[in-house]
Amino acid sequence: MSAPTPDSARASLEALRTEISKAVVGQDPAVTGLVVALLCRGHVLLEGVPGVAKTLLVRALAASLQLETKRVQFTPDLMPSDVTGSLVYDARTAEFSFQPGPVFTNLLLADEINRTPPKTQASLLEAMEERQVSVDGTPRSLPDPFLVAATQNPVEYEGTYPLPEAQLDRFLLKLTVSLPSREDEVSVLTRHAEGFDPRDLEAAGLRPVAGREHLSAAREAVAKTALSPEIVGYVVDICRATRESPSLSLGTSPRGATALLATSRAWAWLTGRDYVIPDDVKALALPTLRHRIQLRHEAEMEGVTADSVITSVLANVPVPR
Repeated sequence: MSAPTPDSARASLEALRTEISKAVVGQDPAVTGLVVALLCRGHVLLEGVPGVAKTLLVRALAASLQLETKRVQFTPDLMPSDVTGSLVYDARTAEFSFQPGPVFTNLLLADEINRTPPKTQASLLEAMEERQVSVDGTPRSLPDPFLVAATQNPVEYEGTYPLPEAQLDRFLLKLTVSLPSREDEVSVLTRHAEGFDPRDLEAAGLRPVAGREHLSAAREAVAKTALSPEIVGYVVDICRATRESPSLSLGTSPRGATALLATSRAWAWLTGRDYVIPDDVKALALPTLRHRIQLRHEAEMEGVTADSVITSVLANVPVPR
């Protein structure tokens, strides 16, 4: 069997988005964000109130991919070793052997990540950044591809632990899963009335439509997507403008600028172009940067949001021709 071409890889990822829509209605931006993260080798944080299909969205992605997936339900009593794995004593051999945790997979669903204390949240830091886990001083590589798709409820809800800045910065994208429109909600209820069971995605008709070979071909094509010096400068100007915003105590770091460049490139390729234009940068600026900036307390009290600051920056930074 021959390797997929860039065009067939793009078609398989388009099919992936269509397949997910069999289970999830009206969350196209979140679906697109997950596909972009796969192309960029990044991780995704999905935020929204309970009941808007955050977990179902990731499960639908897993069902549509020919990749190994595991799920961790984050709870207040979860320990770091429950995620990464630990050394287990074998009485028969009188030796310790490593028992891998659920992080050793291709797609890890970290469900309600802000329900667990910071110590356990931090167990994912090394895995997300360096794609390895160190237990008892020994680093162990994670499989490739490796993506963490974490869900969280907004931090103002009881029983949650806000993610620290270092943890947030490890996520390529922060996607907001919003309440559906009336039309979409009617569609959701109609599906349930007709027998749709979110616990049985196979019965809903979801099938694997893309595998690691499609992902590999797509990533190679994205890496060849042209970036002009003007586009690189535009990304830098946007990120530098956040550092100068009077509403922010923390602007976008160079890591954030690199992330915006990567996501813009992936989006350009997905839309059928082999070069990046300013509209690609604008399209991905909010999900790529909103979790990498920090509002001043005064601005927060005045109702300023991270999204409104980034939108203002985009409106004021000159767009290259």
